[in-house]
Amino acid sequence: MNKPIIAVSACLLGQAVRYDGKDKYTSLIAEELAKYCQLIPVCPELEIGLGVPRDKIQLTQIGSTVRALKTTNLNNDVTDLLLNFANQFIEKNRLSGLVLQDKSPSCGIDNVKLYSEAGQQIGLSSGVFASTILSLAPSLPVVQASQLQNKADVDEFVSRCIKL
Repeated sequence: MNKPIIAVSACLLGQAVRYDGKDKYTSLIAEELAKYCQLIPVCPELEIGLGVPRDKIQLTQIGSTVRALKTTNLNNDVTDLLLNFANQFIEKNRLSGLVLQDKSPSCGIDNVKLYSEAGQQIGLSSGVFASTILSLAPSLPVVQASQLQNKADVDEFVSRCIKL
């Protein structure tokens, strides 16, 4: 039987791709999930050409839309690059599931700080890559790293991916 293909935020697999040049290695994901699934690392921010280390990006509410802007230059908008990458990524890969890093302006789901144009935090939102994938593939099992806390969580996620 072929292993389900799961895309995983590259930082969770130990790749030093975060804005600060660090990783968020999570052995439960990198080792336990790998026993049952073929893992594909993905870092949307790196894929769109932002280097390591790099300026942070933040989600900013502009009118009725949420945009991903570099914090050092709020005129530097990377939203469309992230949207395009998400579209290409979902088309190119036959995914059975997705594991994303919490609170990331590209990958977080409903837990990313959202700012006003004046710079005040006004709520929480989802990252651009994550929200795009969720809208393009609503039946795809998607979890965040914080939702995989033990082997039972991994087993439940894998079973959801196999059923797809």
